[in-house]
Amino acid sequence: MRKIKTLLALSLAGMLTSPLAMSQAGTDEPMSFFITSVGIDGGNLGGLAGADAHCQALASAVGSGDKTWRAYLSTQGPNAVDARDRIGTGPWYGQAGHMVARDQAHLHGDTIELARRGNGVNPFHARTENGDFVTGVIDSGLTGEPTAHDILTGSTANGRAYTDSDDHTCSNWTSNNEGSAQLGHHDLVGFEAQSWNSDHPSAGCDQQSLINTGGAGLLYCFATD
Repeated sequence: MRKIKTLLALSLAGMLTSPLAMSQAGTDEPMSFFITSVGIDGGNLGGLAGADAHCQALASAVGSGDKTWRAYLSTQGPNAVDARDRIGTGPWYGQAGHMVARDQAHLHGDTIELARRGNGVNPFHARTENGDFVTGVIDSGLTGEPTAHDILTGSTANGRAYTDSDDHTCSNWTSNNEGSAQLGHHDLVGFEAQSWNSDHPSAGCDQQSLINTGGAGLLYCFATD
């Protein structure tokens, strides 16, 4: 166990001193991106409107309510909505002033070069509206706290809605019972895609299933202006 914790600590230190982390130093830019500090009700967010209101309320509570906030979520079926089309054009900065992405192409890695370079959605820059870190896999290994790195998105890696017949959005964010939601990993650690916005499906849509999968029903919130 001690060896595992040592390896995790060394990995954490390496990520903190990586060129990517160093190049995205904090600035005085106002917050335009955060991870919600709390969820709502499993996968039942009250639809997109309820999720957006949640983002707006949390932002307002920390003095950033002068912006228009949207949850990074896709929907499915007739009139499906793509998450990337809901969040403006960027740039976006986290609570501590770190740049998350310059624009949509940077955020989603729309070119091979951008995909390799990556964006700033990582466990050090992607914090809550209060500036708190969200527990990831490395943190969980060091502290024993349950990980909360699964973030609800319902989206493909390029920020689009799914077009198959499977439920990827907990019935378009109205179910806390049956169904499933596509999840991203804010810490980029995982066994599948290791993607910030599309890594794997949840075990269910109730809060306990989200917790069991490795999350807490948290959302990404972006300012559109």
